[in-house]
Amino acid sequence: MNDIKLMAVDLAKNVFQVCALNKNDKVLFNKKLRRRELAEFMAQQKPSPVYTEACYSSHYWARRFKQMGHSPFLIPAQHVTPFVRGNKNDHNDALAIAECSKRPDLRFVPIKTERQQEIIALHRIRQRQVRARLQITNQARGLLTDFGIIFPQGHKAFKDAINDIQTQEKLALEFRHFIVSLKEEYNFVSAKIKQLDDYLARHCEAEPNCQIVRSIPGVGCLTATALIAMLDKGQGFTNASAPGVWIGLTPKQFASGDKSHMGRITKRGDRYLRSLLVQGANTAIQWAKYRDDSYSLWIKQLVARVGRSKAIIAIAHKMIRLAWILLQKQEMFRLKSSH
Repeated sequence: MNDIKLMAVDLAKNVFQVCALNKNDKVLFNKKLRRRELAEFMAQQKPSPVYTEACYSSHYWARRFKQMGHSPFLIPAQHVTPFVRGNKNDHNDALAIAECSKRPDLRFVPIKTERQQEIIALHRIRQRQVRARLQITNQARGLLTDFGIIFPQGHKAFKDAINDIQTQEKLALEFRHFIVSLKEEYNFVSAKIKQLDDYLARHCEAEPNCQIVRSIPGVGCLTATALIAMLDKGQGFTNASAPGVWIGLTPKQFASGDKSHMGRITKRGDRYLRSLLVQGANTAIQWAKYRDDSYSLWIKQLVARVGRSKAIIAIAHKMIRLAWILLQKQEMFRLKSSH
């Protein structure tokens, strides 16, 4: 056990696989451990590098391993896949993690704190509740269409339509009662969303890094809190271009020989954060119409040159680049006059 150079842990819900290599890169052991056995086993080992995939519960275990004196590293899962040999099983997966860890140019995922994961969890809860509210309005529109009651999309149209249902005597009283109850469910979910929005707004006001990111035009509390929870101070990236690649806002390349073609954006990374950045970019375009500073002038020229759809992606990419630069400098974004 004293000759351990590194350990690789294949994480799971109940059964974990631990593989250890010696200084000659030979496998010392590759064993299965239950959840309750893993912490005890790792605590008994001498401090060493511990590699896991950045996946379910990986940040929690990385914090636990660090407390035990080990040096944990999280590897993006897509980098491990090519190293799996033979059949897909826990034994080969742990060995693949160990093999992948030896790559010289490998980039690791920064370990998130509990506070970061709390904010991310709240965003996930809010995201689910927003979907639930949309499902309520869509169901109401679909059901009432069969009765000749048509109303457009939108929250106001839904509320007005439900209020009108109460006067529709051609519909059965019991049916009207259950349709009207959809509004009660809608109001309940909306209240939960409002509570989360208020909490995230307070967190944004109290967090200096959120205020730095929020100074960028088009970035609100939701985007700022989500971005800082996932990006932190940007220490996981070496330059301003890397965050845009990480979030999937750069074009996909198809190249062979002297031919190279740039396609649509890759859409890698977190879909939710990318959608917030895109929505913020759309807001920045609207905001730029009424401003004459240099940044707004650049936005208006960009929209005129490439069109609104491409401009939105370019602005979203610029927003995350600016966020990384400002976080590194710990400075607010300042608008410059175009004159």
